Amino acid sequence: MSSLLLGRNGRRLVSLIGGGRRGTDALFGVHPVARRFIIDMSYSAHFMDFKESCIPSSMKKLLVTKLSPNFREAASLQTVAVPTPGDADLLVRNRFVGINASDINYTAGRYDPSVKPPFDAGFEGIGEVVGLGLSASSCFTVGDTVAYFNSGAFAEYTVVPAKLSVPVPSVKPEFLTLLVSGATAYIALKRLGDLAKGETVLVTAAAGGTGQFAVQFAKQAGCHVVGTCSSNEKAGFLKTIGCDRPINYTAEDLAKTLRKEYPQGIDVVYESVGGGVLELAVNSLANKGRLIVIGFISGYQTASGIPPFRGGTLPVKLLQKSASVRGFFLPHFSSDYREALSSMMQMFAKGKLVCEVDFGDLAEEGRFVGLEAVFRAVDHMYAGKNLGKVVVEVTPASVSSSKL
Repeated sequence: MSSLLLGRNGRRLVSLIGGGRRGTDALFGVHPVARRFIIDMSYSAHFMDFKESCIPSSMKKLLVTKLSPNFREAASLQTVAVPTPGDADLLVRNRFVGINASDINYTAGRYDPSVKPPFDAGFEGIGEVVGLGLSASSCFTVGDTVAYFNSGAFAEYTVVPAKLSVPVPSVKPEFLTLLVSGATAYIALKRLGDLAKGETVLVTAAAGGTGQFAVQFAKQAGCHVVGTCSSNEKAGFLKTIGCDRPINYTAEDLAKTLRKEYPQGIDVVYESVGGGVLELAVNSLANKGRLIVIGFISGYQTASGIPPFRGGTLPVKLLQKSASVRGFFLPHFSSDYREALSSMMQMFAKGKLVCEVDFGDLAEEGRFVGLEAVFRAVDHMYAGKNLGKVVVEVTPASVSSSKL
């Protein structure tokens, strides 16, 4: 899925945004202050506690022990030793971790068939640096707050290469929404959408992690925005972020509504559902319409991971309308990432970008707190109950602060 940065592509992408504190202060509008760098050749453990932070000897983490698209079957919560950062690494105490639709693609082994269990899970985290290697200390110091997307986020502590770490002003979960979900929408619409003022843009799963950004960026471009969702509550939220026509497909027939209200068709579609929704999107395109495929979540829980799609007549439909279908995978647009992240951070700082986070406060068993809650959070997202980006609070602020 496009919202996921994996392996070498992911590492290469993050290195472009500066690879450390010195290269990214200006990016986030943070003015550098006098810093204390750890230059201590004597510490053999490769990390130092910050104000006696009492790094424990063991921690909890989620480990994939079986290949399966069923997250509960694939992953298990285990107690393991807290890892030691290498020379160019940071040891991050995770405060928040992000949930992605592609988490189950990874547990199913779809991205890299050569990787066999056991292996780590989770891709996005944000927290405090509590330890680091000597080389990493040239760019970071203990106590820094960083965000990252790298394998192994579903843990209380994660070792992250310094070059993959993104300095952030504070430990806000909103920053997690920008790293992948926000960047996907920003770059996809800018590079593949060719948006023009007055055009009509359809965003599927518009109230989700990446859909919320597609709505806002399309509106900022002067477009008329249509967004699909599954509840009146989500429709209300979409109105607050600029969606001109939210469509609750559980209460309205999506196909009939689009035909009736948009007889000339849709100029741009930002599509992440797949299957029947993708077919409908193709049929709804206007002349010279552009359909951007960033994922197909409706098929991820199946054995193949791909939803059925009747595409036999696709060439004819595209030809008749001079339309196009364009796939988007974020690592292929690494040259655009720095500008996208900088722009979004500035918009967020100025209050011009909403980054909705779903902590599970309305979930049946309550807020997603602790690694045990990752299972519920994944279920929550796949049940279509989330509004915004699903985030799990690994370490409550009171606990984290007491150790720093």
